[in-house]
Amino acid sequence: MEQYTTVIKPKGKLWQVDFKEIWEYRDLLSMFVKRDIITQYKQTVLGPLWFLIQPILTTLMQFVVFGTIADLSTDSLPKPLFYLAGNVMWLYFADCLNKTSTTFNTNQAIFGKVYFPRLIVPLATVISNLVRFGIQLLLFVVFYLYYVFIGGYEIQPNIYILLLPVLVFMIAGLALGFGILVSSMTTKYRDLTILFTFIVQLWMYGTPVVYPMSSITNSILKTIMWFNPLTSIFEAFKYGAMGQGEFSWIMLGYSFCFMLLLLTISIIVFNSVQRSFMDTV
Repeated sequence: MEQYTTVIKPKGKLWQVDFKEIWEYRDLLSMFVKRDIITQYKQTVLGPLWFLIQPILTTLMQFVVFGTIADLSTDSLPKPLFYLAGNVMWLYFADCLNKTSTTFNTNQAIFGKVYFPRLIVPLATVISNLVRFGIQLLLFVVFYLYYVFIGGYEIQPNIYILLLPVLVFMIAGLALGFGILVSSMTTKYRDLTILFTFIVQLWMYGTPVVYPMSSITNSILKTIMWFNPLTSIFEAFKYGAMGQGEFSWIMLGYSFCFMLLLLTISIIVFNSVQRSFMDTV
């Protein structure tokens, strides 16, 4: 019986993800990950130092505006450490979200020339950003050790810090879900890109990055805040790392279920759009 090197099959169901095919293209995935890491700051003067400069400058600005001028509460934690904890998580989410949201428009040239699983591109973005997240997390640890051993602050981490890999996975899943959903819609409606950029900027203020949930006294507003799937993740990280925050298994479960539902919907839309996006992009 004649053997074929390539077998063309009919398209499967919209909600399905062919993990076997993605695994077969793992070398391409690895190449995209390396490309994203190398090219991000390739032609810059400071290069990878921007991984550290960005959270430091952001934390400094928040310290001046929210910590000094507005004098917002940080649950008795050192303000720079509190802001840095939120920034490390937020910068990973925002960067993954912004880059995956332009998947189709940014890669239309290569998508139109060669076939490969399209999900590899947003997956590569989420994975490559883990490098920057790891570096910034180390920066947070340095600040943490300074305030504990030199600053004399009594900061008490607990066993919930072991949830960090799960929390990072949830952030990646939410960013991937929202990103590819927006990317799918912007193939036809380009002005959504501008609107989405504005929404992401406002989203940070609807997430406990520069303030703790304990500072919100209005019960209705607090309930609305908890419906933000990022809220429980950020609070869980701060609670596990520094012993301050409002940890809730119920809300963390809500965020996890929200992520799964979002990924399912976004994959359905993504698979639908990728079949004909070259006609509209």
